[in-house]
Amino acid sequence: MNCRFLHSWILATATLFFVTPALLAQREKIPAEDLVYVEKTWPEAKKTNTGIRYVILQAGSGASPKPGNNVAVLYTGKLLSGVTFDENLDKEKPFIFRVGRDQVIQGWDQILQLMRVGEKRTVIIPPELAYGTRGQQPKIGRNATLVFVVELLEIKPD
Repeated sequence: MNCRFLHSWILATATLFFVTPALLAQREKIPAEDLVYVEKTWPEAKKTNTGIRYVILQAGSGASPKPGNNVAVLYTGKLLSGVTFDENLDKEKPFIFRVGRDQVIQGWDQILQLMRVGEKRTVIIPPELAYGTRGQQPKIGRNATLVFVVELLEIKPD
């Protein structure tokens, strides 16, 4: 075997071994200090390509909203500490907004388009798809990973 080839192969293998974890860490959207807790608390959570994690609590059978649709939802928003910072659980007066029109945080606009009417999910949203480095003082600090339980009640007619 050519010694030069062997040296190149060893170098490439070592580089892959050491670089891959670093690259994976860069692609992770949830801060490292939050990630351990998230993975321990919701080990079955699926992950979108934008870094949102979710667990389906109740399957839906209706349609999925598209950008521009008005939706009615019930939700509870919590910090990773378990502190509730906002909620609307009143079926008579659900939270209504237009999907994909920047009326809510990006994480909501993204995850609701993946849900079906009647579906309920636990959704873990990384800071960059929530309130980012600004936070939403005084309730939500800077770079906060947020946890929501969201139920999509209906897609409202325009």
